[in-house]
Amino acid sequence: MIKTYQACPKKYYFQYVENINMPKSSLAFEKGKRVHALANYYLQKIKIDRIESALNDSEREVWELLKENPFYNMDYLKSEFTLSIKLSDFWLGGRLDAIVHKENDYYILDYKTGSIPQNPEYDPQTMIYLLCADKYIKNYDSLSFVYIDLKNKQNYIIKFNEQLKEKYEKELISICSLINSDSLYDCNKNSCKYCEYGKICNF
Repeated sequence: MIKTYQACPKKYYFQYVENINMPKSSLAFEKGKRVHALANYYLQKIKIDRIESALNDSEREVWELLKENPFYNMDYLKSEFTLSIKLSDFWLGGRLDAIVHKENDYYILDYKTGSIPQNPEYDPQTMIYLLCADKYIKNYDSLSFVYIDLKNKQNYIIKFNEQLKEKYEKELISICSLINSDSLYDCNKNSCKYCEYGKICNF
């Protein structure tokens, strides 16, 4: 919701205030959904032979890359679960792909079959997940967010600390306060060409 508002307040208005759902193709997300589901079963040690055999070549290539990733092979804590946190008057949360650890060093994993955010350290997903995990785990030596970029075969690591925690809390409260006080929801006109609400938007 936060990322939608940042992209365009008008789109946020249509989607989350008026609750207008517009049809859009899910084909671009199918590979990611399948890999995420498989990754979750695998971490929980559920037998996945039949699912693996149903993967197409592109999905299998991505899945093999994930299985070889050193972070993905750490000790398992939890996967595909929802966490939330209250900041000021606002509840924030999300669904984490997985949390793993090596001794008392913990890592939030986020598998990306597409692109990682342009500014990962201050992406709402990064900020919310780290704050939620900080509250959930409590006692740890270190906590990091790891974007596993399967498209470019690399990892992007953000190590959490008290300075980031303070910045994240202020930034998220500021964004939520702005959303809460907005009554105009102006279109920012930056991505109208590709917006599914284009035909009903005044702009």
